[in-house]
Amino acid sequence: MTIYDRIHTLELGINIDHIATLRNARGTTYPDPIQAALLAEHAGADVITLHLREDRRHIKDADVRAIRPLLITRMNLEAAVTAEMLDFACEIKPHDVCLVPENRTEITTEGGLDIVNNFSQIQSAIKQLQAQGIRVSLFIDPDSAQIQAAREAGATVVELHTGRYADAINQTDQEAELVRIKQSVLTGVQQGLRVNAGHGLHYTNVQAIAAIPDICELNIGHAIVAHAVFVGWEKAVRDMKAIILNARLTASSDLGFCGA
Repeated sequence: MTIYDRIHTLELGINIDHIATLRNARGTTYPDPIQAALLAEHAGADVITLHLREDRRHIKDADVRAIRPLLITRMNLEAAVTAEMLDFACEIKPHDVCLVPENRTEITTEGGLDIVNNFSQIQSAIKQLQAQGIRVSLFIDPDSAQIQAAREAGATVVELHTGRYADAINQTDQEAELVRIKQSVLTGVQQGLRVNAGHGLHYTNVQAIAAIPDICELNIGHAIVAHAVFVGWEKAVRDMKAIILNARLTASSDLGFCGA
């Protein structure tokens, strides 16, 4: 594998939830999440991510159904570990399902799944989805015990929650969290897992995460929607794609490769 190939194993997932948030704020039919997904693909997105929340605060069932057959890349459906959401995912059959914790009162996802203390429930969910040919990712905090539990539960992918890194109030805290993320990436790879990352990443903090050689995919949404207000949607996607690939290219460490 050449260095060029290794750089381009870093994929960008565009989360379109907040396109739907804007639409729903006025009860209109626009901006259209379908159009956003297709334009994001055209601008270089490798994955389209969307979270069907239990309270349907942004993405709706109809959005997921309409987008699924139109994508030329992959759909990554984020969903809570509930019977309703698992059954819906099995109906839609996205390429990937990322199981996430969900709290009705939160503004955005506040942390990772606790697989250790909910092992049987999550293992059962993984089996149900995998039986339909769906690859399963678990959204977790960068913690070795949770990574080990993810592998034992049968997941092949983990997505590390980068929120604490993104929200750190000083450089010392941010650097400490970055060390934790790097160690968790290494642990995940050693466990034979594909390691993705996301949450709270934006145009000026994503570089250090993108530079970690064995991270395979970054999922980013709010920052890109916000940037698009000023520069346009496709340019916002292209800008982020260029930033993460440049960060990977200029990383001083060995570039490694991403597993299946």
